[in-house]
Amino acid sequence: MNELKTTLIQTDIYWQDVDANLAMLEEKIWQIEEHTDIIILPEMFNTGFSMEAKNLAEPMNYKTFRWMNQMARQKDAAIVGSYIVKESNKFYNRLYWVAPDGSFSYYDKSHLFRMGDEHQTFTQGKQRLIYNFRGWKIMPLICYDLRFPLWSRNRYDKATEAFDYDLLIYVANWPKPRTEVWDTLLKARSLENQCYTIGVNRIGSDGVGIDYVGSSAVYDFKGHTLNELNDQPNLQTTTLNLKELQSFRKKFPVYLDWDDFEIS
Repeated sequence: MNELKTTLIQTDIYWQDVDANLAMLEEKIWQIEEHTDIIILPEMFNTGFSMEAKNLAEPMNYKTFRWMNQMARQKDAAIVGSYIVKESNKFYNRLYWVAPDGSFSYYDKSHLFRMGDEHQTFTQGKQRLIYNFRGWKIMPLICYDLRFPLWSRNRYDKATEAFDYDLLIYVANWPKPRTEVWDTLLKARSLENQCYTIGVNRIGSDGVGIDYVGSSAVYDFKGHTLNELNDQPNLQTTTLNLKELQSFRKKFPVYLDWDDFEIS
């Protein structure tokens, strides 16, 4: 596929209420009238950014995962978002990528937000996820990961002439006071990695009084804004073009001069 349609859902989140959030998001998903390939939800979309992992965590193949599977199948689109998962007596801020055919992969958040004590509650992820979907290579990450460019670093293999990925996705609960940082870093990730970048953030206030103003956005490989959702509840679909990305890479081959090193 040359074109990839991506739908961003920017919404408030009911504090620690899984049933209410799944019902609300399902209603929004069914409001998507045009065909889309990927539906992107915020970080911890079913609870809000909570450290109450013991009370909120779900095991694999439970309510939220089954809901994602159902939505993906019914909309013929991949569903992407993170929530709290318990596995082997450990808690993870885990992003699931659930495809329409029922296949799935997951990514555990690597950079845990210590200013919110996330590192004291959750176990750190150690491995990136790059998912091949409908002819695109896509890497999804979570919120605080955005501040660490080495973790999202794209690579180019000169032998195979292949890039690690074409699209970088961040799902987030990024607070209002640092909105300018969010906007700046999303654009920077596009420029330095020669890729499309999408950031999906929540709005509203959570149960501990933190405010969020969204600013979800889609940037192209030149750092141009393709879509921006501002600070209101919103649902927007943006079409990405792979041939345009590949053409720009050939005309402006910065990647041939990227520093060559490995992330251990």
